[in-house]
Amino acid sequence: MIRFILAALSIVMAGAASAADVKVLAALVLRDALDPLVAAYARDSKHTVTVAYSTVGAIRKRLAGGEHADLVVLTSDAIDEMARNGEVALHAPVAATLTGVAVREGAAVPDVSTLDKFRAALLAARSIAYTDPKTGGAFGTYLAKELDRLGLAQTVNAKAVLRRGSHEIVAAVAKGDAELGITFISTIVSMRGVKVAGRLPPPLLGREDFSAAVVRDSTSGEAAAALVRALGTTEAARVWTAKGLEAAPNQ
Repeated sequence: MIRFILAALSIVMAGAASAADVKVLAALVLRDALDPLVAAYARDSKHTVTVAYSTVGAIRKRLAGGEHADLVVLTSDAIDEMARNGEVALHAPVAATLTGVAVREGAAVPDVSTLDKFRAALLAARSIAYTDPKTGGAFGTYLAKELDRLGLAQTVNAKAVLRRGSHEIVAAVAKGDAELGITFISTIVSMRGVKVAGRLPPPLLGREDFSAAVVRDSTSGEAAAALVRALGTTEAARVWTAKGLEAAPNQ
């Protein structure tokens, strides 16, 4: 009987030892899709997974400042740079989102199909929400440069409603705080009260790819690697798609 109890205890302890705590730092735009994917992985694997969301730039600063993480889900450009620097190990593409213009449900939809028409829509709008470049958002930084290149920076900034990330941008449009919102389409379709006016026209950035990577100094490397693989399954692809993103081609 004693041997039986000891054997049972050893099995329980072995199971507890195999469970891991996985800390994830992820781009805010992925929250709507990543939350259910992580929850499913944690349920099936019995690992504990916590996710903190922020802009790509802010996450890079946190890591550079010594913050611990086991897994990062960021723009593929950021992940590629981290890989070149030896900061991450296993990494793989997971999803992509297109950039577009949001308007409030029931509002007139501007034509943004060409660069000239997009320019006209920006000039006609009373207020425009987009990511504050100072927050470190990859697309916000890019858009600020493009507005400057197009000669629209001063005009748009005068009526800008700057927000931190795509969810706050779409919320500003839904509340009527901004007439237009320029952000990721996946976030626009996830929120009630707004709709997609259209994709950003060429040659403006129309697509942002995201990848997941195991951080080199992860203390839960195996569990983090398994999560990377879970984000690339056929089942995960259905979730990415349902949330308005495109699953990576390898899925």
